[in-house]
Amino acid sequence: MNIQKNQIDDLNLQVTLEIAAEDYAAIEKKKLNERLRNTELKGFRKGKAPMSLIKKLYGEQTLVESVNTVINEQLDKVIKEDDLHVLGEPLASEDQPKNEWESGKDFTFKFDLGLSPKFDFDITEADSLPYYDITVTEVAKKEMKENMLNQLGSMQEGEAAKEEDYVIADFDNGSHKTEGAYVSLRNVAGDARSKFIGCKAGESFEVNVNEAFENETDRASMLKVKKEELAALDPVFKVTIVNVKTFVPAEANTETFDKLFGEGNVKNDEDFTKAVTERLKANYKEEADYRLSKDIRNYLVEKAAVTLPEDFLKRWLLEANEGKFTKEQIEKDFDAFKQDFKWDLVRSYLMQKYDLKVEDKDVEDAAEGFAAYQYAMYGMGNVPQELIKSAAKNILSDQKQLRRMIENVEDRKVIDAVRPKFKLAHKKISVAKFRELN
Repeated sequence: MNIQKNQIDDLNLQVTLEIAAEDYAAIEKKKLNERLRNTELKGFRKGKAPMSLIKKLYGEQTLVESVNTVINEQLDKVIKEDDLHVLGEPLASEDQPKNEWESGKDFTFKFDLGLSPKFDFDITEADSLPYYDITVTEVAKKEMKENMLNQLGSMQEGEAAKEEDYVIADFDNGSHKTEGAYVSLRNVAGDARSKFIGCKAGESFEVNVNEAFENETDRASMLKVKKEELAALDPVFKVTIVNVKTFVPAEANTETFDKLFGEGNVKNDEDFTKAVTERLKANYKEEADYRLSKDIRNYLVEKAAVTLPEDFLKRWLLEANEGKFTKEQIEKDFDAFKQDFKWDLVRSYLMQKYDLKVEDKDVEDAAEGFAAYQYAMYGMGNVPQELIKSAAKNILSDQKQLRRMIENVEDRKVIDAVRPKFKLAHKKISVAKFRELN
């Protein structure tokens, strides 16, 4: 066995393995004997077929497996002995010589290794970042109050239909009649919209449904026909309003306050304003903290001055995701991948530097938090803890999800560890201006 190493630059290494026949002969012999023992062929008892026949059937496959065993062992040995920090996996070099797979021959293999960059840095008082204190305005309070009351609002009987209302109507063109069609006024197009706005129960008017309801799927559903039947219908219908449905926000009273904030916590409009103000402050602080964590992450990647073996990584992404992406797609998305990859390296460095550990409970808590968030997205805010724990268990049973939870925990631990080391320059800002930054 002859091993040659060609250090192309700090981040790229080429390893050449010259494998002689004696390097793989014993492995090949063992594998052939195993196949002989386990192969059943017609005309022979199990394990009694001639070795020549076994070689004819499985010789090349066994040779490839045996040589690959030697390759993997030697590459692992090189990586461990030289304490190499390899990115991705070793790749066959583009100038790999052609080998003829014949037992007893010598083989030469060349591999490219992408190496992790080395960096070392500290965070000092000179490292400063902005922290945005988002101002709570009267407009924001009013908007949140309205949104909260709308959350508990309901559809009620109305009189004259307004722009955001619904009507229940009968449609009749003489040959086709649909009763009790539900119409959202916001979906009515063209001149017909003005006929619906202000209409009351019992009123009638004519509408060209093709012009008023441009989406064919919605129009067919409303008229209770198949989509392909629309063309045969006379589009001019007499519309008779059966009733008007209007959305009415919940009243700002004790019953509503109890639903929004828990029983007895908010008793009047003054308390309502205070509670909304505190919730806005908490929401804004969460947004500002998230922005700071992004800024810290980007700052640290830049401070570390991370460089990568980019050409190697592009090749590795293409081969590791064989058939999933094209070269063009990888090239297009490489900058985003590169930033994430750099952060992964910096995060790992800081985990070691500050001796940060990820415990099982950290990952379980992260999964439960994610499960609770998912339930909240579906409007389920008071889910029993047993359901959340069960959902978290399912999340962690998926290896991809588990890895993501671990990475999230590592992110949080690193950000929590380095944040106190930064000098934060507080800046007051409106929520509109803040969101423009993102």
